[in-house]
Amino acid sequence: MPVNIQVSTTPNENALKFTLDKPAIDSGHKTYPNADAAAESPVAADLFGIEGVVSVFLMADFITVTKRPDVGWDVIQPAAEAAIQKAYG
Repeated sequence: MPVNIQVSTTPNENALKFTLDKPAIDSGHKTYPNADAAAESPVAADLFGIEGVVSVFLMADFITVTKRPDVGWDVIQPAAEAAIQKAYG
């Protein structure tokens, strides 16, 4: 069954919050500052495969993706939603 994703802005214009209708992480939280650190998390690793993603944060039922300022959300958002669907759908 596909995961439902609600996308919302954050105070940081370079970060979007992707809220899921299921847990994003079993417990606690995890911050991935780069692709090497994200190797342990399939969803974070896939998100770092998107050009312009600079950090990924997982907590409870959401994932926050932060991008470089020079890359538009029109490129990153659809790819991020697809990566999240692949991981949780």
